[in-house]
Amino acid sequence: MKFLRLSGLPLAILYGMVTYLRNLFYDKGWLESRSYDIPVICVGNLSVGGTGKSPMIAFIVDLLKENYRVAVLSRGYKRKTKGYLEVREDHKVKDVGDEPLQLKKNYPEITVAVCADRRTGIEKLKSKADVILLDDGFQHRKVKPRLNVLLTQYHDLYLDDYLLPMGRLREPIAGARRADMIVVTKCPEGMAYAKQQEIQFRMQLMPHQRLYFSKVSYDNFMYGKTETLPLNYLADKKFSLVTGIANPKPLVEYLERKDFKFEHDKYPDHHNFTTSEINRLAEKEILLTTEKDYMRLQPLLDKYALYYLPIKTVLLNEQQPFFKEILEEVIRKK
Repeated sequence: MKFLRLSGLPLAILYGMVTYLRNLFYDKGWLESRSYDIPVICVGNLSVGGTGKSPMIAFIVDLLKENYRVAVLSRGYKRKTKGYLEVREDHKVKDVGDEPLQLKKNYPEITVAVCADRRTGIEKLKSKADVILLDDGFQHRKVKPRLNVLLTQYHDLYLDDYLLPMGRLREPIAGARRADMIVVTKCPEGMAYAKQQEIQFRMQLMPHQRLYFSKVSYDNFMYGKTETLPLNYLADKKFSLVTGIANPKPLVEYLERKDFKFEHDKYPDHHNFTTSEINRLAEKEILLTTEKDYMRLQPLLDKYALYYLPIKTVLLNEQQPFFKEILEEVIRKK
């Protein structure tokens, strides 16, 4: 494994030089990073997938939707359509992507749009919202957000990672300096405060930066097409867990801690299921999946025993009021 990582060193050096120069050009103003009158809050990461952006976007929507018109702008990863498109509840995953569709179904009252060109998307949305959440836009330097929220996973901190292709970093670690808020996601239950202090010390935060820690909270119920059942319904049953997400490990460990007996069908993130895969899954008695995967599986599987388990983000140390206060201060700022 170490040899394979080292074999990617030349490409990682070249990649690092390109991303460093790109960021330098934006930092110096040689390339335009456009600001907007409407507050734009970016949620992103330094690494490729798996940090919990979707639950964090939902968490921020929950904090703001009562007092502000919230819009979410995503590129709509793996969609088959082009250009700007506002997401409707009756859209298909292939039209808008799984995460934007999931968000719209959960929050029909907000505006969700997909557009690869974030500037175009913001221009289209700014008359319809009081605040725009930019999903996975940390490397989209053409837009200068009013607030940058950077996520890093507890078990895979960007501090311990390497640039592509040696590791999973999209840009050098120094890029974290652009963040205003850094959230360590997917922390274990009962995380010691001493461990939090250790991570904070290692990050060497800038004076303007705030650090938060969060965990994943799982619902007590699983949801299907026609029924809702308590998760403990699976306690004495064999079932299959189907995941097409970047990091299913926390979910697998959660189910194992409950002593559930299951087999795990693991697929890549945002996986497009083939006909043969769907036929094989249809033969299984009970399927449990993530909410994001359910958006793709449910239209393809003519199966009632398909359920998803929702998750949500919870901030540790009772920091939610302070987190919300910063968001609202940014929105009010002219």
